[in-house]
Amino acid sequence: MTPITPELMLRAYAYGVFPMARSQGDPTVYWIDPDERGILPLDTNFHISRSLRKTLRSDRFHVTCNKAFAEVIQGCAEATTTRPDTWINKEIESLFHELHDMGLAHSIETWNAEDVLVGGLYGLALGGAFFGESMFSRATDASKVALCHLVGRLRLGSFMLLDTQFITDHLSRFGARQVPKNEYRSMLASAIVVQTTFPVHAPEWMIRSHIY
Repeated sequence: MTPITPELMLRAYAYGVFPMARSQGDPTVYWIDPDERGILPLDTNFHISRSLRKTLRSDRFHVTCNKAFAEVIQGCAEATTTRPDTWINKEIESLFHELHDMGLAHSIETWNAEDVLVGGLYGLALGGAFFGESMFSRATDASKVALCHLVGRLRLGSFMLLDTQFITDHLSRFGARQVPKNEYRSMLASAIVVQTTFPVHAPEWMIRSHIY
């Protein structure tokens, strides 16, 4: 079996497939190529509820980028009462650490007033496309706030595509939709050739100005 390297991962994502394991304890990585792909709009079709807007404008959380990448992946991979298992095995986790060291994988962290990590997400940036991998939440709205800040960064960086892989009820409330494989690959081909940089060091006030 051909070993999976960060370079192979990048080629796979550029082609439109992504890795998953059957469970956290399964050492085998499978390449997923669904007939329909979830995407989240980066234009005015991105929807934020009134209550979430209120939370975003409050001092309940503060948000950072790439401050706790390892902790975010651990949070996404850990079992919970509502999610007894995940698809993030040790190999996928290790590969994303390598992609992070290459400056291509990024995390968004949500912290509470006591500076405790309570939510976040991580994913891969390739050209003008961002592939959202997973998110977690230990406090109400924590992952939603992280997602809004991701969208703010992607808008600031002139990204064209936010890939969510699949659609959940959680993502549907933001306006996520499914597109057929051929349409997705056309969108992906246009996005990955865009010359842009994920704005890691942009100040939070600037990110906020691109959320709404």
